[in-house]
Amino acid sequence: MAEAEPTTRAGFVALIGEPNAGKSTLLNRMVGAKVSIVTHKVQTTRTRIRGIAMEGDAQIVFVDTPGLFRPRRRLDRAMVAAAWGGAADADIVVLLIEAHRGLTPGVQAILDTLRERMGEGQRVALAINKIDRVKAEALLALVQKLNDAYPFEKTFMISAERGHGVDDLKAWLGAELPKGPWFYPEDQIADLPMRMIAAEVTREKLTLRLHEELPYQLTVETERWEEREDGSARIDQIVYVARDGHKGIILGHNGETIKAVGQAARAELMEFLGRPVHLFLQVKVRPNWLEEKERYSEMGLEFKDGD
Repeated sequence: MAEAEPTTRAGFVALIGEPNAGKSTLLNRMVGAKVSIVTHKVQTTRTRIRGIAMEGDAQIVFVDTPGLFRPRRRLDRAMVAAAWGGAADADIVVLLIEAHRGLTPGVQAILDTLRERMGEGQRVALAINKIDRVKAEALLALVQKLNDAYPFEKTFMISAERGHGVDDLKAWLGAELPKGPWFYPEDQIADLPMRMIAAEVTREKLTLRLHEELPYQLTVETERWEEREDGSARIDQIVYVARDGHKGIILGHNGETIKAVGQAARAELMEFLGRPVHLFLQVKVRPNWLEEKERYSEMGLEFKDGD
């Protein structure tokens, strides 16, 4: 007797685009929970965070790639390699661009690389984000221009922040994924280890608190995670910075900055985990952390040699 064809669908969708195009906001909107870190600073997403969204009988596993840009440092190279690796492994790629910025040199470079790297039959859709920032006629002209530049399978006009058009994109993705069993239990929203999610939450709070002062050369690692008998979790984290001066910025006057960051991160982790959290933060100076292989492993990135 022939095996019954599965009624469920499952697959990987890679969101790619320039830094700050709105990929994390779109991911969070589709998943319905805050999985990827959203800030107004560029290049905040370092790892391929997967958010999981259910759409009818389909399970969409999103690969939220670091923004694609011209890499200068070792960390940049690792991030860009992770982004293209995520795109190559996906069933469908969605290129997200900002309506008001249009076909920038950065977007053109992504289109050129898509042509080079994406194999025959790789499905690529276009999502034009922040459509509320431009007039309708300019938007239509941009759609034409972009589709002339690359053979997109479908084009969506959305506002990730407001939710416009997002349901249409999600419904199309769900219907187009391959038939097959789900990869994850239905109630699981991210496959990123909780230790890494906790580190990302703290890094986001540092970014929001410090704005322009924040050194890019920092990373947060969850050093210890202890499950307590009363159901709470004790989380110890280290903020690594490259210079003594950076340590002072993060600690703040009388330790006020790090204390406020810790409180904000703890509140969000308690909401995320649904139970009490005891969070302890330390700031350490490691001048060469950008060149240390284990820091990259902790962020889920490959250590790249060469220039």
